[in-house]
Amino acid sequence: MTQTETDMKMRILYAAKKLFSRQGFQGTSVRQICEEAGANVALVSYYFGGKEKVFHAIFEHFFPGRHLSEQEDHIAHPVQGLSLIIREIIRFSLTDRELSTIIQQEMVLNTPRAEVVNSFTSPVWSKARMLLEQGRKEGLFHYESLDQALLFVMGATLAHKQIGCGRTLLSLHDLLVDETVEHTLHFILKALGAPGSPA
Repeated sequence: MTQTETDMKMRILYAAKKLFSRQGFQGTSVRQICEEAGANVALVSYYFGGKEKVFHAIFEHFFPGRHLSEQEDHIAHPVQGLSLIIREIIRFSLTDRELSTIIQQEMVLNTPRAEVVNSFTSPVWSKARMLLEQGRKEGLFHYESLDQALLFVMGATLAHKQIGCGRTLLSLHDLLVDETVEHTLHFILKALGAPGSPA
């Protein structure tokens, strides 16, 4: 594939990500994607095979968790591994708001594309669950129920996505990425009784 073709493919993906996040998958047409990308309408079929395949390609190109297996050395230790996963999820959801919004829309509405979303997000949360379990066995985490501990970690990690209209209660309308990452991580590790966490 030539550089021009690669550039056009990426323009289509960026356009689709932007429009899907604003209008939803169903509310976005192939024509709108191509108009946004400055592309011929036939190129979606030519490069991807249709709008559904564009949706999948967005995750293949932009979802950071797809590289989880490459980080195995960094996530082998329960505390360090869970910390890395929490940091990366929060950083991703605050910096790639478009893809993060798409994930939230598809999962909340339980659309036919939720299965695609799950295929990318589930391995990340499965790894977090495994680290929680390993950490308890090694005496690094202290909790009664693995399921409840995982739900707590997921809820705290994604809390900034769920606040909705309650955002007016916050002193900052736009959360600072690094501050949100570190405060959330500190909160979770302290709740789990991880070594080095204040009592």
